[in-house]
Amino acid sequence: MSELNELTLAEARDGLKAKRFSARELTQVHIAAVEKARALNAFILETPERALAQAEVSDRKIAAGEARPLEGLPLGIKDLFCTHGVTTTAGSKILEGFEPHYESAVTANLWRDGAVMLGKLNLDEFAMGSSNETSAYGNVVSPWRRTGSDAQIVPGGSSGGSAAAVAAHLCLGATATDTGGSIRQPAAFTGTVGIKPTYGRCSRWGTVAFASSLDQAGPIARTVRDCAVLLASMAGPDARDTTCVDLPVPDFEAAVSRGVKGLTIGIPKEYRVDGMPAEIQKLWDQGAAWLKDAGATIKEISLPNTQYALPAYYIVAPAEASSNLARYDGVRYGLRVPANDIVGLYENTRAAGFGREVKRRIMIGTYVLSAGYYDAYYVRAQKIRTLIKRDFEAAYAEGVDAILTPATPSAAFGIGEKASADPVEMYLNDVFTVTVNMAGLPGIAVPAGLDSQGLPLGLQLIGRPFDEETLFAVAQTIEDAAGRTALPKPWWA
Repeated sequence: MSELNELTLAEARDGLKAKRFSARELTQVHIAAVEKARALNAFILETPERALAQAEVSDRKIAAGEARPLEGLPLGIKDLFCTHGVTTTAGSKILEGFEPHYESAVTANLWRDGAVMLGKLNLDEFAMGSSNETSAYGNVVSPWRRTGSDAQIVPGGSSGGSAAAVAAHLCLGATATDTGGSIRQPAAFTGTVGIKPTYGRCSRWGTVAFASSLDQAGPIARTVRDCAVLLASMAGPDARDTTCVDLPVPDFEAAVSRGVKGLTIGIPKEYRVDGMPAEIQKLWDQGAAWLKDAGATIKEISLPNTQYALPAYYIVAPAEASSNLARYDGVRYGLRVPANDIVGLYENTRAAGFGREVKRRIMIGTYVLSAGYYDAYYVRAQKIRTLIKRDFEAAYAEGVDAILTPATPSAAFGIGEKASADPVEMYLNDVFTVTVNMAGLPGIAVPAGLDSQGLPLGLQLIGRPFDEETLFAVAQTIEDAAGRTALPKPWWA
């Protein structure tokens, strides 16, 4: 039955409904795959007993003709989503031993629809990182290798555990979050598909916060259709999150088959950045050609404030992180390092509990929010954010239906290649993705080819607010033209 973990999520769903195999068999195959792939360090916590218990419930539902949309499908859960009674760490020491007494809205929706949880996936600490090297539980290793090399490659971040697990066929799909590219960048690095929906499409309730005005949950899976199926379950109104919109969830899977005939696809000239590798430019041009051949109109557009997006993002996001992470004080939950007074308790706990990158961003955020610098930095960054949003609004007002860009400025890099250098070099990995979060728009990364060293490269599509359906249609066209990315050679098994 080992071939069961070679199925896509949609194929596995259809196979379960047809009773070609059981949910228990499907789950057992994935549990075995997780156990064999521990060298990837994709999971912080494995939950095989819970997975098998959920699978047994699914088999009974299927037998009774009561199958739910995700019945019996084994998933990985990024360890930023609180799971009732199951340790949630956010990849940080400071949440050591924390077992929530509640379930995040997103995971509750998945269990409502019959999904099976294989475990909690590794991530950059508090989702702060672009390589999954900042986790307190060790870095995740990509299942990919450069041609002819055994050097370890990063899976991207912060959702590196999610992307690596999906790419290595350890789970059929995974939850992820995206604050500045943390779904799309690791998806591009690992040859998987990842969508950041419109801000407000998925509830943030019960998801550990990084930057509250930017964070958004979404899925990573192996195909565009699989992402559509997962997002349909993850999304939906939630009164507990005042930023979550009260809109019906469309039939995303049906939108996958729409095609692109008659659509206008924008190509922003500002994304042709200096130093872009020729193979990234070539892939971008190829993506535009594929869409034109399928019946779309290609149109050059201008997003003039793009050049300010990255510096503005790295003011807004740390500022919000500084505020959000103030709640971790060693008093109510998680790590506690004793001291003689309350101030000492705070200092000792935070010094021991937060990693270097998290401390760096807290300090940046505290600085830009301080009395002498609030107007000079934070307020100006918010004004830039408004201008970025207006750029996109103008493009869509001119008839553009979606925008095509590269997903990343390069293929995945080696572990340790950038982590110890100037942190700004690492931040530059987000150059193509942060605009989407700053404007609150939906964006999807879809694999489109391999670079000269055999590593995946992805293209990004950016859509109108709450028009994920068009993104799925355009992404499917690219997936059809490019072909599915093969499973990387299983060196880890």
